[in-house]
Amino acid sequence: MAELPRLNGVIGALEKGQHALVTFSPADVESAIALATAKYDGVFYEMEHNAYDIRAFRDCLQYMLNRGQIAKSGSVAPAVTPHVRIPPNGGEKAQFHAKQVLDLGAYGIIWPHISNVEQAYNAVAACRYPRLKDKPLYEPAGIRGDGPTQAVRYWGVTQQEYYERADVWPLNPKGEIFVILMIEDVEGIKNLRDILKNVPGIGAILIGEGDLSQELGYPRQYEHKVVLEAMAQIVNTCKEAGVVVGHPHVEAHNAERIVKEGYRFLMCAPVRSYGHLDAARKFAGRA
Repeated sequence: MAELPRLNGVIGALEKGQHALVTFSPADVESAIALATAKYDGVFYEMEHNAYDIRAFRDCLQYMLNRGQIAKSGSVAPAVTPHVRIPPNGGEKAQFHAKQVLDLGAYGIIWPHISNVEQAYNAVAACRYPRLKDKPLYEPAGIRGDGPTQAVRYWGVTQQEYYERADVWPLNPKGEIFVILMIEDVEGIKNLRDILKNVPGIGAILIGEGDLSQELGYPRQYEHKVVLEAMAQIVNTCKEAGVVVGHPHVEAHNAERIVKEGYRFLMCAPVRSYGHLDAARKFAGRA
């Protein structure tokens, strides 16, 4: 049987040494239709600050399917890979949110407010199936329940192919599940080195500059020296560990600076503002 091509376009871009270009979107059909042909590597349906609407997300997945694109590409890989930002903070350890969106076909998850090793371990483990302790890549020990019938259909693979690929990247080089942890507070910054050292399977760290700036006393003052210094500390820690770091607010005016500072996961302003995406593509060398 021929090897499946890479299905997750965000992972595919990073594997090639490129910057990954993504955006947030509400879970509504109109946005899903627009995103299906946009020049992003992936989309993250926003269900942290928007309602957690699992049925709306399921509809979005279906409206992102484009039969013409699939036929022309010769691959079941989506042109824009769908992911989700789930609502619970890291301390809540709400594993069912991860299970539900993955079972529908999501290719990855953003976990908000991760502040310590225990929370980071839980986030990665919730995205993995259990395996025996004597098997390779045992840690973090998987706790995802088995029920991926809809995901198998959406990915366009067999059940066994899904099990082979439904693991976290880059821990498993064949994995298609992209786990992103948000560092959004001073505690998270303090514990980040330990998190990256002790929790394998983290795809990227995304800085939550909104919440971080609140705690630092400069709410939403994203260009303030104190906020930028805290963010730089996160970037440097990720570089030391060889882990991708992401910026959540890439716009035309700041794209060049963000790329130069070492961010490789670029969260562009929403789909209706393609000028921000164009700027990110230009400075990331993907125009």
